[in-house]
Amino acid sequence: MTPAHTGGVVSLVVAVGAGAALLVAGPAAKPAAAPAGRIDAAKAWPHAKRADLDPALPDGPLLTPLLFLDPATVLGTAPTPDARWVRLLLKDGRGLRELRRLPLGSNPQFEAVTAAGDDLVWTESADGGGRVRIWHAGRAGGPARLLTADTGDALFYGTEFDLAIAGGRVHWAAASRTPKSTDIRSVPLTGGAVSVRTEPGEWAMSAWPWLVDDQDRRLRNLETRRDTDVAVGGPVITTCAPVWCLVVGTSQDGPARIDLVRPDGTGRRRIAGGTARSAVTEVAVLDRFELLSEPGPNSDLTGRETLLAYDVATSRTVTVAADVDGAFTGGGMLWWSTGDDDNVTWHALDLRTA
Repeated sequence: MTPAHTGGVVSLVVAVGAGAALLVAGPAAKPAAAPAGRIDAAKAWPHAKRADLDPALPDGPLLTPLLFLDPATVLGTAPTPDARWVRLLLKDGRGLRELRRLPLGSNPQFEAVTAAGDDLVWTESADGGGRVRIWHAGRAGGPARLLTADTGDALFYGTEFDLAIAGGRVHWAAASRTPKSTDIRSVPLTGGAVSVRTEPGEWAMSAWPWLVDDQDRRLRNLETRRDTDVAVGGPVITTCAPVWCLVVGTSQDGPARIDLVRPDGTGRRRIAGGTARSAVTEVAVLDRFELLSEPGPNSDLTGRETLLAYDVATSRTVTVAADVDGAFTGGGMLWWSTGDDDNVTWHALDLRTA
């Protein structure tokens, strides 16, 4: 699916994943057999760090996580008790810290968030597509600071790569005034003038310093200026990251199988059958974990499914949790919710420790 270069913030939902979905054709490589059997996450990763979060805040409202920094530290939003404001909050072992608040009536959006070291960075917009602003705060403390409102027509696709912190700067993609091009914009973490680099092609941000261009079926490294052509063949839907591509073979009844394969077409392996689908927007988190969801007999009624992870390192399918209602990832963290609106619990797993 080609990124839509339109004004304002762009949200993209892709049925089999996110990033840029690459539709390709040609001779398909024979995949390895699907992995046999499954193992529970506690047995597969006995030393992985994890935690459960009760989202109820001391003043009553529920915290909605946007990003877990570690199992005990979460950046999220919650309304004020009087329902007049939406707060951006950091919750950790020291307590609760308010970073920002916006009027609830302005339909505020915290579209993209990221973190690196002590730096927390997020975007804000309001009033149904108003100008996007990028803000910064230190994880250790101090007030939030506006980095820039010069964000252009920002392109956000709901992945952890929408904002990237690298080289002392924050990077993001925006629609370009040059036809069939994309602006890669950046601003220093200390604030200041925005730099704009125009790249021919309709690109989406991937793991820094990579871009994905689905139209020309390639990856570009912004640091080396080298392109990698995607050489995955067959009548399939393919979503790529720099190290792995997710390949969904289809039939008249829907997805028939799911494979992982290198962008150059090597190392293809079958990871799931036709009932599974991508659980998150990213491909092969940490270049190791492909996160999948699998419906059960009551999923049509409950909306809840089983959360799975295919572990590339061990070629095993790991059962993370059952009856999951929504799963998300960022920075090597995986989090999901269970329960219902009256009794919801969030669970966090640090895949970096698995």
